[in-house]
Amino acid sequence: MASLAFRNVEKNFGSVKVIHGIGFDIADGEFTVLVGPSGCGKSTLLRMLAGLEDISGGTISIDGHVVNEVESKDRDIAMVFQSYALYPHMTVADNMGFSLKLRRADPKLTAERVAQAAKILNLGPYLERYPRELSGGQRQRVAMGRAIVRDPKVFLFDEPLSNLDAKLRVAMRAEIKALHQRLKTTTVYVTHDQVEAMTMADRIVVMQDGHIEQIGTPLELYDRPANLFVAQFIGSPSMNIVHGTLRRDAGAAWVEAEAGVRWPLPATSQGQDGQSVAYGVRPGHLALGGGERAVPAEVIVVEPTGAETELLVRAGTAQIVVVMHGRTDVRPGQAVSLAVDSDGVHVFDPASGAAMRA
Repeated sequence: MASLAFRNVEKNFGSVKVIHGIGFDIADGEFTVLVGPSGCGKSTLLRMLAGLEDISGGTISIDGHVVNEVESKDRDIAMVFQSYALYPHMTVADNMGFSLKLRRADPKLTAERVAQAAKILNLGPYLERYPRELSGGQRQRVAMGRAIVRDPKVFLFDEPLSNLDAKLRVAMRAEIKALHQRLKTTTVYVTHDQVEAMTMADRIVVMQDGHIEQIGTPLELYDRPANLFVAQFIGSPSMNIVHGTLRRDAGAAWVEAEAGVRWPLPATSQGQDGQSVAYGVRPGHLALGGGERAVPAEVIVVEPTGAETELLVRAGTAQIVVVMHGRTDVRPGQAVSLAVDSDGVHVFDPASGAAMRA
């Protein structure tokens, strides 16, 4: 296992800078997920760590040793790609042990490592099969087994589940997390799927346009997003954002949006009376209910999913998503009132996007 350190890391492709002085640490044994929209630089950062891309500026260290000039094969890392990249003419066992064969490792050691990895990944019955005889999930496990037999200091995953169907992605997420819990190997995982990031990571690094927006545990990012980008990127469905003016009167506070709709705020909220703000509340922190601070709305769409019901409603000119546990008999066109959980309210500066906190 190994700790990782990124110090002012930059990457240029010609005159275009795609990574802008990124710096953070990954602890020994930690499962860190790099997440962000396509083109944010997360895969480029992973490839620089792997030695597959040159580093334009700054340093990357593994266990305290700068590896900028170290060849990829000498960094003691193993990478699992989006493409399984299995040799079609080799059996599962041969695919998994091929890297050790290239290193001229003892055949007995190779066989032991392959058997051990096959046991971990439940691939024992498939060792003599060829990739064409396997399902997508089994092929992905073989690709993971090929990485495990190397016993590396660091595992790197570059969107490994993108080619799988939804049900298989859920199963493979659990398998990769369970694998990490058994092996305790430092892992860096790249994805654009924030659900993968939330369910798998010890810590998440949220990236946008080659910059880091926020680093934290999944629940830290969910409960205390640093800015509007993180607030809307983390969480599914994403956070509702309403633009309006902050108002204070007689100890009460609210945000007045278009059409005169008042969104309640805790009295302790930051900001001055008359200030323009972005008001954020997650769909799960809204409910149907009355009260003097309820927000009037009209139901547009009802989407039952079984255990939950998702509502799209209109409050003034804003379209709001509400997630209810269980089922409801409300219908499109029906007038409703929204009760807001004040503990789930966030206020942002619309100019900078930064969260307004004490």
